[in-house]
Amino acid sequence: MKINKPIFWDKKKPNFLTYILSPLTIILKINNIILKLIPKKKFNQIKTICVGNIYLGGTGKTPTSLKLHQLLKAENYNAVIGKKYYPNQKDEIILLKNKSDLISSKNREEIIRFATEKNHELIIFDDGLQDRKIDYDIKFVCFDSKIWIGNGYLIPAGPLRENINSLKKYDGVFLKTTDENSNLINTISEIKKINSKIEIFNSRVEIKDINKFNLSNEYLIFSGIGNSKSFKEILIDNKFNVIEEKIFSDHYEYKDQDIQKILKISKKKNLKALTTEKDYVKIPNNLRSEIDFIEINIKIDQEEKLIKFIKSKINETN
Repeated sequence: MKINKPIFWDKKKPNFLTYILSPLTIILKINNIILKLIPKKKFNQIKTICVGNIYLGGTGKTPTSLKLHQLLKAENYNAVIGKKYYPNQKDEIILLKNKSDLISSKNREEIIRFATEKNHELIIFDDGLQDRKIDYDIKFVCFDSKIWIGNGYLIPAGPLRENINSLKKYDGVFLKTTDENSNLINTISEIKKINSKIEIFNSRVEIKDINKFNLSNEYLIFSGIGNSKSFKEILIDNKFNVIEEKIFSDHYEYKDQDIQKILKISKKKNLKALTTEKDYVKIPNNLRSEIDFIEINIKIDQEEKLIKFIKSKINETN
């Protein structure tokens, strides 16, 4: 589903558009009720972890999935990342393929079958909490601690795929932040009121190899991701001099003329063109040389606690 996220979704207080659209949320409510009634399947031959969200886009699922893959491989798990194939999300597939062991298919059950045939013992699914058929062994939800749940309404009145009370059925939460001043304490308190037993892990976004950038330069930045605001914020937090910004829809497929226009503006204003790694993989090869990108790392607080938690949940299902 491709949706251009409206600005009012992220406002803490609902506005008139929220109230106008709120009757339409009944469609998603009915769908979620039906999902609860459909029996889900456990896969005993392989362990499954899902890193998903209930907030639509920009919560850090993909970099968090990559981080989990890295941590579990270091613990000698024969782990693989699973990603359902969507034609409009080729950027994430390319990124995951470049950085991990990846199995992708249009069907998640088929991904499990492929992984089992290849003797993997664990799959980390990037997205899929709302899958109709699979009962994952461990279910993580990702949030951006600044945006949290936006206005708190379901799609299309707000950004939520499920009601926030759905946290009762999940095992863990990753709270993404880029600085020390986000709403972590309040958000953690709200989560614990809903599910006192859920484990919460704070994660921070860091720019890899930041020293390769000349911070005296002035930048034109552009992105087509779920939360373009967070891209700009991490650059500003790291002292990048952002002069101009171009925002495209999530998973936007760049055309030659899009990039040529960006380069024309950057040259005219003597700015350096900069984008995300996820956007960079979609830029035509012949136009990449004049554009730079940032590569991010996710740093999870209390990594040892996270590994211990995952191991204990895996042992519970044995």
